[in-house]
Amino acid sequence: MLPQQFTERMQKMLGQEYRAFEDSYQKERYQALRVNTLKGTKEDFLKKAPFSLEEVPWEENGFYYGGEDAPGKHPYHEAGVYYIQEPSAMAPAAYLGALPGEKILDLCAAPGGKSTQIAAAMQGQGLLISNEIHPARAKILSENMERMGVRNAVVTNESPQTLSQLYSNYFDRIMVDAPCSGEGMFRKNEQACEEWSMENVRLCAKRQLEILDCAASMLRPGGRMVYSTCTFAPEENEETIGAFLRKHPKFDVSTVKRYDGMEAGVPEWMAQPEEKVARTIRLFPHKLHGEGHFLAVLEKQGSLSEDAGYCANGFEKGISEKDVKEYTQFREQYLNADLTGRLFRFGEQLYQMPEFMPCVKGIRVLRPGLHLGTFKKNRFEPAHALALALKPEEAVHTMELSAESAEIRAYLNGQTLQGEGEKGWYLIRVDGYGIGWGKLAGGVMKNHYPKGLRKNIVC
Repeated sequence: MLPQQFTERMQKMLGQEYRAFEDSYQKERYQALRVNTLKGTKEDFLKKAPFSLEEVPWEENGFYYGGEDAPGKHPYHEAGVYYIQEPSAMAPAAYLGALPGEKILDLCAAPGGKSTQIAAAMQGQGLLISNEIHPARAKILSENMERMGVRNAVVTNESPQTLSQLYSNYFDRIMVDAPCSGEGMFRKNEQACEEWSMENVRLCAKRQLEILDCAASMLRPGGRMVYSTCTFAPEENEETIGAFLRKHPKFDVSTVKRYDGMEAGVPEWMAQPEEKVARTIRLFPHKLHGEGHFLAVLEKQGSLSEDAGYCANGFEKGISEKDVKEYTQFREQYLNADLTGRLFRFGEQLYQMPEFMPCVKGIRVLRPGLHLGTFKKNRFEPAHALALALKPEEAVHTMELSAESAEIRAYLNGQTLQGEGEKGWYLIRVDGYGIGWGKLAGGVMKNHYPKGLRKNIVC
């Protein structure tokens, strides 16, 4: 049952279209996945994929899958080959247009769909700060960044206000997928429907503008910011963008391509109509194959030379490789990857820092780059994150398993395997995709797949 105040408002907004909108709630929702190009090419995945796939128009690596498919239970999911993502939710990061080598902030990043999408576009180059204010959700975000093999991300657990005090005119692009009333997810999430109220809509709108204010000061002149919500409420969409533009005259709404089924924002739904919001984009479930969404592409006027950006805490210097000889020995023996240079040690944990990594002193950080491994009594044990980030040619020893084999099910369930070859660490791969570590000795491959991730997998 849709809330009465919600349906009354939507009837006023949509007029004759309302019946088609209401009927969409009786239909099966569309499900999709996004191929992770950090793990391999889209073309290679399509040759191997055991699913029925159809392209998502606005995301080049996005595909709808059939209701009979279960990609979340396939070994490829555990290997980070793809991310299961609502198709409309792929649009904002696609419009962000991230490029390799840039400095990018995802301000409200959990659970990680948009951050991992941005990371794939960056191809491991530059700096991605993925932030989430809620600790439990920040942990899920960090886990998803690990599963997708992201090397150049720093995952933080801070408020937008705290971050805005540290960075000024610093980021090339900022993603603001703001907390919202979730109206666009009613078909997907019954709890969102039950918790909805007009009071919450107004509270969300107030909070969204505060978040945008913080983001505005952190974006460099000439930079791009994408604001998005998964709600239909004009108060959280057109009204929020209108209020933001009045407060920040250096910003403008970009004119961007709209794909079939995408609608323009509606100035007439505002208390103070602003024609620029007609350049924003609305996604309705009765118009396209996806849930409800809204996005605005915002550009900050100016050029880099006008106002140099800064990071208040400076940058991490890292440590010398002379201080991590156990890791150096491991790398020389087992890796062909370029994992040298900017190293960061936190207790017994070792990370490779991304470019431009800021000093993390005084900041709640869950992941300061790529987790390389742990120091244990004069030896180095590689991290699961490293296995997921390695390309096939970057490991000296590998063990190949088929996604349809009993061996991959046994491995993901924590069982030992039989193996032959030189003793030591092996990258376990499923159809060429790194999925975890094993250590071979005496013909037995000891299983190093993390205990907390072990499960029965359907092949």
